[in-house]
Amino acid sequence: MKALIPSHKENKRYLKISGKYLKKNVEKAILEFVGTLGFSKVGLSFIKSGENWAIICINREEINNVRGSFAIYPEKISVEKVSGTLKVLGK
Repeated sequence: MKALIPSHKENKRYLKISGKYLKKNVEKAILEFVGTLGFSKVGLSFIKSGENWAIICINREEINNVRGSFAIYPEKISVEKVSGTLKVLGK
């Protein structure tokens, strides 16, 4: 199979978020707000996590839906920083 050209690849954004029980709450928040189809479009993956923080990777086109889902979810999940590279989030 041929490799995809760069213009056809999915563009990702990395979010540094904070809150409690992030793994469970992030998935629930996105599922409740955008549903199963929207959840698959988001392409969520957890990169790093600590006790009250996490770095997640999502599709660039769905960033507004993800931020909206965090805003209306009852548990507090706040987005501290958004970046196109992991290197910037580490600083």
